[in-house]
Amino acid sequence: MTEKLAPEARADALAALSRWREVEGRDAIARTFTFKDFNEAFGFMTRAALVAEKMNHHPEWFNVYKTVEVVLTTHDAGGLSDLDLRLARAMDRIAGI
Repeated sequence: MTEKLAPEARADALAALSRWREVEGRDAIARTFTFKDFNEAFGFMTRAALVAEKMNHHPEWFNVYKTVEVVLTTHDAGGLSDLDLRLARAMDRIAGI
């Protein structure tokens, strides 16, 4: 089972993920990705879904036209874990950041 991040590891990791923010009232991080159009947004979601499936770690996300809102948390760990950080970094790479 994956474990929740220790406070020190969490602070260091979040500092490195500058475009992600902590979700108020939850032990989670979030980011909004904005693309050129729906096709680009859907392509991002498709590539991110393949990575998430391989990790067996799935995001909470919402898509409207060219915007994809993502929330990451590890439910069975009760909060933010290394899986969330790895998926966040992968999503940033996929988005070209």
